[in-house]
Amino acid sequence: MTNNQIHATDVTNQSIPIAISARHCHLNEEDFYHLFGREAVLQKWKELSQPGQFAAQQVLTIKGARGQIDKVRVLGPFRTATQIEISQTDAIKLGVTPPIRLSGDLEKSESITLIGPHGTRHKKQGLIIAQAHIHMGVSDAVAFNVQDKEIVTVEICGDVRHLQLMNVVVRVSPEFVLEMHVDTDEANAAALHQHSIGKLIKME
Repeated sequence: MTNNQIHATDVTNQSIPIAISARHCHLNEEDFYHLFGREAVLQKWKELSQPGQFAAQQVLTIKGARGQIDKVRVLGPFRTATQIEISQTDAIKLGVTPPIRLSGDLEKSESITLIGPHGTRHKKQGLIIAQAHIHMGVSDAVAFNVQDKEIVTVEICGDVRHLQLMNVVVRVSPEFVLEMHVDTDEANAAALHQHSIGKLIKME
Protein backbone atom coordinates (compact mmCIF):
# COMPACT_ATOMS: atom_id res chain seq x y z
CA MET A 1 0.00 0.00 0.00
CA THR A 2 1.44 3.39 -0.98
CA ASN A 3 1.38 6.44 1.26
CA ASN A 4 -1.44 7.90 -0.86
CA GLN A 5 -3.75 4.95 -0.33
CA ILE A 6 -6.43 5.03 2.36
CA HIS A 7 -7.26 2.02 4.48
CA ALA A 8 -10.57 1.74 6.33
CA THR A 9 -11.11 -0.27 9.48
CA ASP A 10 -14.23 -1.08 11.46
CA VAL A 11 -13.27 0.31 14.88
CA THR A 12 -15.79 -1.62 16.93
CA ASN A 13 -18.55 -4.18 16.66
CA GLN A 14 -20.89 -1.80 18.46
CA SER A 15 -23.71 -0.55 16.25
CA ILE A 16 -25.02 3.01 16.13
CA PRO A 17 -28.78 3.62 16.07
CA ILE A 18 -29.82 5.88 13.20
CA ALA A 19 -32.56 8.49 13.47
CA ILE A 20 -34.14 10.09 10.41
CA SER A 21 -34.34 13.83 10.97
CA ALA A 22 -37.20 15.33 8.96
CA ARG A 23 -37.36 19.04 8.16
CA HIS A 24 -37.86 21.10 11.31
CA CYS A 25 -37.39 24.50 12.90
CA HIS A 26 -35.72 25.68 16.11
CA LEU A 27 -36.97 29.10 17.20
CA ASN A 28 -35.74 31.75 19.57
CA GLU A 29 -38.33 33.22 21.91
CA GLU A 30 -38.73 36.50 20.00
CA ASP A 31 -39.49 34.75 16.71
CA PHE A 32 -41.81 32.25 18.39
CA TYR A 33 -44.01 34.92 19.95
CA HIS A 34 -44.02 36.97 16.74
CA LEU A 35 -45.19 33.93 14.76
CA PHE A 36 -47.60 32.38 17.25
CA GLY A 37 -48.71 35.31 19.43
CA ARG A 38 -47.64 36.73 22.79
CA GLU A 39 -49.92 34.37 24.71
CA ALA A 40 -48.65 31.24 22.94
CA VAL A 41 -46.86 28.47 24.84
CA LEU A 42 -44.32 26.13 23.25
CA GLN A 43 -46.32 22.97 23.88
CA LYS A 44 -44.70 19.55 23.94
CA TRP A 45 -46.08 17.04 21.43
CA LYS A 46 -43.62 14.20 22.00
CA GLU A 47 -40.18 13.62 23.48
CA LEU A 48 -37.18 13.17 21.18
CA SER A 49 -34.34 10.74 21.76
CA GLN A 50 -31.81 13.33 22.93
CA PRO A 51 -32.42 14.37 26.57
CA GLY A 52 -34.43 17.55 26.98
CA GLN A 53 -35.35 17.82 23.31
CA PHE A 54 -38.94 17.58 22.13
CA ALA A 55 -41.20 18.06 19.14
CA ALA A 56 -43.71 20.83 19.80
CA GLN A 57 -47.36 20.90 18.84
CA GLN A 58 -46.75 24.05 16.80
CA VAL A 59 -46.04 23.92 13.07
CA LEU A 60 -45.34 26.71 10.60
CA THR A 61 -44.82 27.39 6.90
CA ILE A 62 -41.43 28.10 5.34
CA LYS A 63 -41.30 30.07 2.09
CA GLY A 64 -38.48 30.43 -0.41
CA ALA A 65 -38.05 32.09 -3.79
CA ARG A 66 -40.02 29.47 -5.77
CA GLY A 67 -42.25 27.68 -3.32
CA GLN A 68 -43.27 26.94 0.23
CA ILE A 69 -43.59 23.97 2.58
CA ASP A 70 -46.39 23.81 5.12
CA LYS A 71 -46.58 22.10 8.50
CA VAL A 72 -42.90 22.26 9.38
CA ARG A 73 -42.56 21.04 12.96
CA VAL A 74 -41.14 23.34 15.63
CA LEU A 75 -38.73 21.67 18.07
CA GLY A 76 -38.05 22.71 21.64
CA PRO A 77 -36.69 24.07 23.83
CA PHE A 78 -36.04 27.58 22.57
CA ARG A 79 -32.67 28.34 20.96
CA THR A 80 -30.65 31.54 21.14
CA ALA A 81 -30.83 31.74 17.33
CA THR A 82 -33.58 30.54 15.00
CA GLN A 83 -32.45 27.66 12.80
CA ILE A 84 -34.35 25.78 10.09
CA GLU A 85 -33.09 22.42 8.83
CA ILE A 86 -34.24 20.95 5.51
CA SER A 87 -33.10 18.40 2.92
CA GLN A 88 -31.69 19.09 -0.53
CA THR A 89 -35.00 17.98 -2.04
CA ASP A 90 -36.77 20.59 0.11
CA ALA A 91 -34.26 23.20 -1.02
CA ILE A 92 -35.04 22.54 -4.68
CA LYS A 93 -38.76 22.90 -4.02
CA LEU A 94 -38.21 26.17 -2.17
CA GLY A 95 -35.74 27.56 -4.72
CA VAL A 96 -33.00 28.13 -2.16
CA THR A 97 -29.37 27.03 -1.78
CA PRO A 98 -28.65 26.44 1.92
CA PRO A 99 -25.16 25.31 2.92
CA ILE A 100 -24.47 21.93 4.52
CA ARG A 101 -23.57 22.87 8.08
CA LEU A 102 -23.42 21.65 11.64
CA SER A 103 -26.21 22.83 13.91
CA GLY A 104 -25.50 26.31 15.22
CA ASP A 105 -23.20 27.33 12.37
CA LEU A 106 -25.49 29.93 10.84
CA GLU A 107 -23.14 32.70 9.71
CA LYS A 108 -23.90 33.54 6.04
CA SER A 109 -26.38 30.68 5.78
CA GLU A 110 -29.47 30.89 3.55
CA SER A 111 -32.38 33.27 4.07
CA ILE A 112 -35.95 32.05 4.53
CA THR A 113 -39.40 33.40 5.37
CA LEU A 114 -41.33 31.88 8.27
CA ILE A 115 -45.11 32.12 8.32
CA GLY A 116 -47.05 31.42 11.51
CA PRO A 117 -50.70 31.85 12.48
CA HIS A 118 -50.02 35.30 14.01
CA GLY A 119 -47.24 36.75 11.89
CA THR A 120 -44.49 36.44 9.30
CA ARG A 121 -40.76 36.63 9.89
CA HIS A 122 -38.09 36.97 7.20
CA LYS A 123 -34.76 35.61 8.38
CA LYS A 124 -31.68 36.82 6.51
CA GLN A 125 -29.87 33.67 7.64
CA GLY A 126 -30.68 30.49 9.54
CA LEU A 127 -31.59 27.96 6.85
CA ILE A 128 -29.21 24.99 6.54
CA ILE A 129 -28.97 21.38 5.43
CA ALA A 130 -27.69 19.62 8.51
CA GLN A 131 -24.45 17.71 8.04
CA ALA A 132 -24.82 14.06 9.01
CA HIS A 133 -23.56 13.64 12.56
CA ILE A 134 -23.36 11.24 15.48
CA HIS A 135 -24.35 12.20 19.00
CA MET A 136 -22.17 10.43 21.57
CA GLY A 137 -21.79 10.42 25.30
CA VAL A 138 -18.28 10.57 26.73
CA SER A 139 -18.14 6.80 27.35
CA ASP A 140 -19.30 6.17 23.76
CA ALA A 141 -16.47 8.33 22.42
CA VAL A 142 -13.98 6.31 24.45
CA ALA A 143 -15.45 3.04 23.15
CA PHE A 144 -15.25 4.23 19.55
CA ASN A 145 -11.87 5.94 20.07
CA VAL A 146 -13.05 9.24 18.58
CA GLN A 147 -13.10 12.88 19.66
CA ASP A 148 -15.59 15.71 19.43
CA LYS A 149 -15.86 17.13 15.88
CA GLU A 150 -13.82 14.28 14.40
CA ILE A 151 -14.83 13.37 10.84
CA VAL A 152 -15.64 9.70 10.26
CA THR A 153 -17.30 7.41 7.74
CA VAL A 154 -20.32 5.31 8.65
CA GLU A 155 -21.48 2.17 6.92
CA ILE A 156 -25.25 2.34 6.90
CA CYS A 157 -26.87 -1.06 7.14
CA GLY A 158 -30.33 -0.92 5.59
CA ASP A 159 -32.56 -3.91 4.94
CA VAL A 160 -32.13 -3.57 1.19
CA ARG A 161 -29.08 -1.35 0.64
CA HIS A 162 -25.75 -0.86 2.34
CA LEU A 163 -23.79 2.31 1.71
CA GLN A 164 -21.01 4.35 3.26
CA LEU A 165 -21.71 7.92 4.25
CA MET A 166 -18.56 10.04 4.46
CA ASN A 167 -17.87 13.34 6.24
CA VAL A 168 -19.97 12.42 9.24
CA VAL A 169 -19.19 14.63 12.24
CA VAL A 170 -18.87 13.23 15.77
CA ARG A 171 -20.50 15.36 18.47
CA VAL A 172 -19.53 14.45 22.05
CA SER A 173 -21.29 15.66 25.19
CA PRO A 174 -22.16 14.15 28.59
CA GLU A 175 -25.77 15.04 27.77
CA PHE A 176 -25.93 13.07 24.50
CA VAL A 177 -27.36 9.62 23.84
CA LEU A 178 -25.65 7.53 21.15
CA GLU A 179 -27.45 8.15 17.87
CA MET A 180 -26.65 9.13 14.30
CA HIS A 181 -28.81 11.73 12.56
CA VAL A 182 -29.37 11.68 8.80
CA ASP A 183 -31.83 13.72 6.76
CA THR A 184 -34.67 12.31 4.69
CA ASP A 185 -32.69 12.33 1.42
CA GLU A 186 -29.89 10.29 2.97
CA ALA A 187 -32.40 7.92 4.56
CA ASN A 188 -34.25 7.41 1.28
CA ALA A 189 -31.00 6.71 -0.58
CA ALA A 190 -30.26 3.88 1.85
CA ALA A 191 -33.90 2.73 2.15
CA LEU A 192 -33.73 3.24 5.90
CA HIS A 193 -36.42 2.92 8.52
CA GLN A 194 -36.49 4.24 12.09
CA HIS A 195 -34.73 1.15 13.50
CA SER A 196 -31.75 1.03 11.15
CA ILE A 197 -28.16 0.92 12.40
CA GLY A 198 -24.73 1.98 11.25
CA LYS A 199 -21.12 0.92 11.79
CA LEU A 200 -18.41 3.52 12.37
CA ILE A 201 -15.45 3.31 9.97
CA LYS A 202 -12.23 5.19 10.69
CA MET A 203 -10.05 6.15 7.73
CA GLU A 204 -6.36 5.40 8.23
